[in-house]
Amino acid sequence: MAKMRQADAERDAQQIVELTEMAHRTGEELAPIIRAVRQDAEAGRVPERAQVDKWQQTMRRLIAQFADPPSGMTATNVARGGLRSAVDQAAVAVDSVALALAGPTTGRAERMQLAARQATLAVTTWSVAATQLDQVNIDAGQGHQHVHLDVGEVEGALGPDGSAEGAGG
Repeated sequence: MAKMRQADAERDAQQIVELTEMAHRTGEELAPIIRAVRQDAEAGRVPERAQVDKWQQTMRRLIAQFADPPSGMTATNVARGGLRSAVDQAAVAVDSVALALAGPTTGRAERMQLAARQATLAVTTWSVAATQLDQVNIDAGQGHQHVHLDVGEVEGALGPDGSAEGAGG
């Protein structure tokens, strides 16, 4: 039994490292999209079709990386599931922008506001998952790992705890 627990812990430690690296990469691509959706809605504008198409391509790729997750320990699975849900929510926000762009000009500002709300929910969901992933890294002896999205202040979103990266490992 002890060998099985040790094997599970080693497998999970590797998954934590891989998930943290993926979260960093994903966040670097996701944050500018979310920031732009929110800024466009706030300014009462819609982006160009080519930009929205590019965002949708990026979102499909980001979603695909979560398509076949490995089975890990519960805490790691929770972090992974939260990140995946946040990416899915951000994709819905981008799709809403596409609908706002394709639809009539009447009501466009309201549809963009809805997209911004969806993007905000994605940030909030990501922040919970990022906090979980930080704790998982600490528990695995790798110290603090902050993968929170750099999108500015978002009401209800959790921020990094202020500890130095790698501290507490």
